[in-house]
Amino acid sequence: LEVLPRDLSAYREGNIGIDYVHRFESGKPGPHVLINALTHGNEICGMTAATHLLDTGVRPKIGTLTISFANVAAYESFNEALPFDSRQLVHNLNRVWSPEWLDGTEDSPELSRARVLRPVVSAADHILDIHSTSQPVIPFWVYPAFDRNAEAAMAIGRPSVHLVMPDGLGSGTPLIQHGQHGKADGKGVALVAECGQHFLRSASDLATAISLDFLAHFGLIDKDPAVPAPGPQRRFELLKTYVIQSEDFAFVRPLIGFETFAKGELIATNGNEEIRALCDDCTIFMPAQRAIVGREAVYLTRPL
Repeated sequence: LEVLPRDLSAYREGNIGIDYVHRFESGKPGPHVLINALTHGNEICGMTAATHLLDTGVRPKIGTLTISFANVAAYESFNEALPFDSRQLVHNLNRVWSPEWLDGTEDSPELSRARVLRPVVSAADHILDIHSTSQPVIPFWVYPAFDRNAEAAMAIGRPSVHLVMPDGLGSGTPLIQHGQHGKADGKGVALVAECGQHFLRSASDLATAISLDFLAHFGLIDKDPAVPAPGPQRRFELLKTYVIQSEDFAFVRPLIGFETFAKGELIATNGNEEIRALCDDCTIFMPAQRAIVGREAVYLTRPL
């Protein structure tokens, strides 16, 4: 565990009346950009990036910058002996951004927080939601398959791998698909950056770099001339998301992500269901670390 949680109490009092949300207006025309951290409480790299922006006094030269820490309650439940368990307290905060959840009668710490953050997310023109992965795989973008998202991610250039969702996530509504950002005719860019394994220093360093890249792309800060030009990009299309249905769920062999399977090849058993590759070169993203019923088992993709 190279990076551990730090005390965030100094950041609790924001400046728009919402805990852990900080907004800075340049007074000049320009886009409103949201940098969002800790959608999942154990994804430490987002905290590192957000605190860096605040601690170093990054301010927009045009438009508006908002920096938010989302699921601080889950983050504060961190136990070094069980580091993966602080992802959420009850609900996955990155699956509840639909009217059905936000306007429903059910409640939890995550739903309460999502309802509080709803106007923050809705107000943003462009959103960077910072995440990390349980396994030490190469970093990648995740975004709905809208040209505006692809153009921004490819122009920023790092990470160089893209997971493109033509029909949504398939297991709920993520923050980047809330409201206008989930619509084909929307105008704003909304990207998830998966920066590497949760507790690696490299993930935190990349999250900070991507945050600065994102702000520079939209003109809120000057671009660092030392940042290399984008290199070759690899894109994958999400074909199907499987959810764990049984405690007996098991992969046919240990997987960490980016393994490939031939069409029809068995990938996992999910109770009475067999999960098989949907195409040749079927590429695995984010295989579950543990069999927890109701959570995502695996994402099946194909290279574009």
